[in-house]
Amino acid sequence: MAIGDVHEVTTGGCEDLYYVDTGMYDTEAYGAVYVLDAERPAIVDTGIGTHYERILDALDEIGIAREDVAVIAPTHVHLDHAGGAGFLAEECPNADVYVHESGARHLVDPERLVEGTKRAVGNQWQFYVEPEPVPEDRVVELTDSDVIDLGDHQLRTIHAPGHAPHQVVFYDPANDALFTADAAGIWVPSVERIRETSPPPNFDLEACLDDVETIRELTPTTLLYPHFGPRPYSDAAMDEYEDVLSSWVEAVAEKRAELGDDEAVIDHFVAEQEMSDVWGATKAEAETAMNVRGVLRYLDVRDEE
Repeated sequence: MAIGDVHEVTTGGCEDLYYVDTGMYDTEAYGAVYVLDAERPAIVDTGIGTHYERILDALDEIGIAREDVAVIAPTHVHLDHAGGAGFLAEECPNADVYVHESGARHLVDPERLVEGTKRAVGNQWQFYVEPEPVPEDRVVELTDSDVIDLGDHQLRTIHAPGHAPHQVVFYDPANDALFTADAAGIWVPSVERIRETSPPPNFDLEACLDDVETIRELTPTTLLYPHFGPRPYSDAAMDEYEDVLSSWVEAVAEKRAELGDDEAVIDHFVAEQEMSDVWGATKAEAETAMNVRGVLRYLDVRDEE
């Protein structure tokens, strides 16, 4: 898959479903935005906004007119998932933007979201673009168990707050497929591993493990990862991410106890990270630093309880 390519999802027998490589972080396949060619067409997740035109090009290739898009559905408001929402809303004038109720205000007025993102991602910000606000009258707030009706498909909303309180996953019964958000980690096919994602300030280990259990109980045929694309469901994948998360938090906690200095802890894990060959040193180092900060924040909150 090359940046800008559009692929039909056939994993598990999915139909009417496509994804486009948006070229997020200048890394092939890191950003997978899904287009569901339903009676009421939907875009699930939007990328960081930097190359939103690639999503519009995908609509053209699939054969969906921009004015026919009915739903834009970010799984959460972190900018790598919702940064393109305002741009797409402007280009798709009849689409509403569906987002969990706790994140809706950040799409209408993204100033605080941008400030928080800059603090979290560090020098990764070079890959981003300032998001466009979404008009308030076009935002539809979701809660757990809400259903987005697409005619011949549905997006059933399941709140999954471990990664962020505004995160949901969407289940499409017709395809028996789950849009995983970051609730199932980051599946990296080139190294056949699931990587942790634990950003500040809201990462919560116990809630993340609950989200993994939610997916395990649902047992969809297909997992639709927003990073690197679809994958068949397996209990082993859920077990792996459960182990990855628990081991990751334990490792950061042990290193903090050993070094006694949070910046030294961050530096240690940045030096030890093994993903530079996969998505480049700049992205890999910044991603690791962000994930360590998220765990350190989680440990502080846990210790205060």
